[in-house]
Amino acid sequence: MKVQDVMSCDVQTCGPETNLSTAAMQMWRGDFGAMPVVTAVGKVVGMITDRDICMAAATKHRDPANIRVKEVMSGKAYGCSCDTDIHEALKIMQQKQVRRLPIVSAEDGRLQGILSMNDVAIKAQGGRNAELSAEDVESTMRGICAHRELPLAKQMEPAAELAVV
Repeated sequence: MKVQDVMSCDVQTCGPETNLSTAAMQMWRGDFGAMPVVTAVGKVVGMITDRDICMAAATKHRDPANIRVKEVMSGKAYGCSCDTDIHEALKIMQQKQVRRLPIVSAEDGRLQGILSMNDVAIKAQGGRNAELSAEDVESTMRGICAHRELPLAKQMEPAAELAVV
């Protein structure tokens, strides 16, 4: 089974210059939590999530209408092509700990769709002989959700000891 058999082709995108209010409204209206960030010619330059938007709004102390997507987006977008085997795509999701992969053209790198864990879960068939199974979904989610070491700069100071009364 190939990624093209599972992916969504109707993908909302935004550009690096889009403001966070506009991006958030697109997500709200479309009922999704992440969007590829693309150039004017459709090449993926990053991803932005609803969490990115919320954290920026909470920490930048600026109106989200005055914050550009390029300021807070993840500049790393892991993806694959339409003809990638679905199990290879799931391995990428596990290794990179992402729930969504932009699907790009092997020829010109332009966005063609997106593969989400939601797409995979809906397509999964029961039984061990199926091309895509519930076990595939489970093992992929386990890899995505595995705890990872935080960079030293993001680690918090140890909390004061809790006094038990």
